[in-house]
Amino acid sequence: MPTAKDVLASKKSAGVITVQPDCTVRDACRIMRDRRIGALLVSDGESLQGIFTERDVLNLVVAEDRDPSATKVAEVMTRKVLVVRPERPLEEIETIMRQERVRHVPVVGEKGLVGLISIGDVNAFNAAADHQTVEYLTQYIHGRA
Repeated sequence: MPTAKDVLASKKSAGVITVQPDCTVRDACRIMRDRRIGALLVSDGESLQGIFTERDVLNLVVAEDRDPSATKVAEVMTRKVLVVRPERPLEEIETIMRQERVRHVPVVGEKGLVGLISIGDVNAFNAAADHQTVEYLTQYIHGRA
């Protein structure tokens, strides 16, 4: 059964992008744009403080008519962050994401933050696994397996 660690290993990009709580929303949005990501983890260097997502920008900055240059990420980030362990089964992570209606889940191991799994990462991992299964079955049906 695949785990969070397996999904992280399959990702093309390595590492987790974090910002300080005093980063402005404008700067955080530029980082997300440049890195083509939908969320940033907010850390003070020692511990995870929250997560800043596209939804936070939409609901708490744009819809509230806040100035992105004057608003700090700490003011609008999501403070309640659901985290998973590297050995957590992917099926359980999918259930958590669906039930809690979140698109990003940090993975935290013994030594701290290991990575970040997005719903896109989960879908890509499942698509790759499905593709392998289809290839195997095709080979089997045609007698080449």
